[in-house]
Amino acid sequence: MESPSRTHDSATGAPPPPAERAARPAVPAPPGPGARRAFLTLLGVDLWERFSFFGMAAILVLYLTAAPADGGLGMAPQTATAVFATYMSSSFIAGLPGGWLADRVLGARRAVLAGGGLIAAGHAVLSLTSATALYAGLLLIVVGTGLSKPSLAAMVAAVSGPERREAAFSRFYMCIQVSALVAPVVTGVLAQRVAWHLGFAVAALGMAAGLAQFGLGMRAFAGTGRGPVRPLARTEAAAALRRAGAVLAVAAAAVTAVSLGALPLTALLAVLGLVTLTLPFLYLRALRRRTSVGGERLSAFTAVMGASAAFWMIFAQSGSVLTLFAERHTDRLVLGFDVPASWLQSAHPLFVLLLAPFVTRLRGGVTTKVAGSLGVAGLSFVVMAGAAFLAREQRVSVAWLIGVYLLYSLGEIVLAPAGLALAAAVAPPGFANRFLALNGMFAAVGVVLGGQLYRLTSVLPLPVYFLLMGTAVLAIGAALAARAPRLRPALPE
Repeated sequence: MESPSRTHDSATGAPPPPAERAARPAVPAPPGPGARRAFLTLLGVDLWERFSFFGMAAILVLYLTAAPADGGLGMAPQTATAVFATYMSSSFIAGLPGGWLADRVLGARRAVLAGGGLIAAGHAVLSLTSATALYAGLLLIVVGTGLSKPSLAAMVAAVSGPERREAAFSRFYMCIQVSALVAPVVTGVLAQRVAWHLGFAVAALGMAAGLAQFGLGMRAFAGTGRGPVRPLARTEAAAALRRAGAVLAVAAAAVTAVSLGALPLTALLAVLGLVTLTLPFLYLRALRRRTSVGGERLSAFTAVMGASAAFWMIFAQSGSVLTLFAERHTDRLVLGFDVPASWLQSAHPLFVLLLAPFVTRLRGGVTTKVAGSLGVAGLSFVVMAGAAFLAREQRVSVAWLIGVYLLYSLGEIVLAPAGLALAAAVAPPGFANRFLALNGMFAAVGVVLGGQLYRLTSVLPLPVYFLLMGTAVLAIGAALAARAPRLRPALPE
């Protein structure tokens, strides 16, 4: 079956003119100066957005678990990791309504601007010193991320063209690791050596810089992202915005209730987790009726995306479970200097930058790439089981964590661009943002599972927890590899 991306631009919904289809060269021509400028502008705003995200992610769980006397909130580790996972998974889930609003109401450009503004405001609110500010700030960041991330990805796909889509996503993913490398160092030293809330404040400044850069470079996009791909009628658009406002009002009320103690935090986390686990599959059922994607292709897409969730279940615990392990069980003394636990989050993007030029040259179908990524991710937690076993007696060398970061960095370099490219290729005209959001929603399933499963450590020894998680992901990878011959014909490669 021919890929929709070969006959339509899945990001703009416009079919290429007949003359252009006939004249299209066998080897893609290099992008022109306008496309390069547009790509660099998008890269710039995402660099700053990722700076704010990774900077905050490096310190959030440490802040939540720190004693009140040290400026933290004093949460139990299991609750703090669940909050972290809920925040991350909600950011992914928010991409679904955010992508819909971009496709039908706002257009990609306005979605990026509005989303970036909300992210900057959220980090600014987090810099205030109260539990209410914590939940309100996280809510603003979730909404802003849901608006901006799918639209950024769709615009990258549009300015790159279908033939260069996966290569563009690979370069994009590699370059933004610069922010992921620097952000934990900057926010970590401010938060852990000066004051927690300074770490959140610098993330707000970074996002504001990204928005300024995006506005200055907007001319390079020409008509890309100027308006919605499939615009609603004015009255329908107004009704959609009213519904979005009502949902935000309910979310704000829930945040207020938790802040005031009227609603238990654990109950809210449980409800959000259940929504996260079910929503991607319910939405896919709806897409079967509303799009031209064949049932066989959509089933294969669902199988690959579902398997990829297991990778993100491992990956997302870097900012929570592994950060807590680094703080409590790892010897971080280097030449007399006690390295902040948050700084170890920079090891992962460093590996991505070093290895991506080599790993991205690997060839193979998307099922092979996802299965291999699951293999290295599962192996990383088997290694962590050994580290946790030794840590029962004394603090272990930081080399254990470095090895784990190396393993799942290899997996991420392969899996993340392939997943984005697959979602963009499967999407029919006018649905690009929503299929890209679906990719994020399946990642959210893995994130929330990891956050909730960590609660098992209250009854299981830490080495057993890591071993069970690692072997489960290895088994899923093996199952996907076994199904690859049946899935591959239905997917665009």
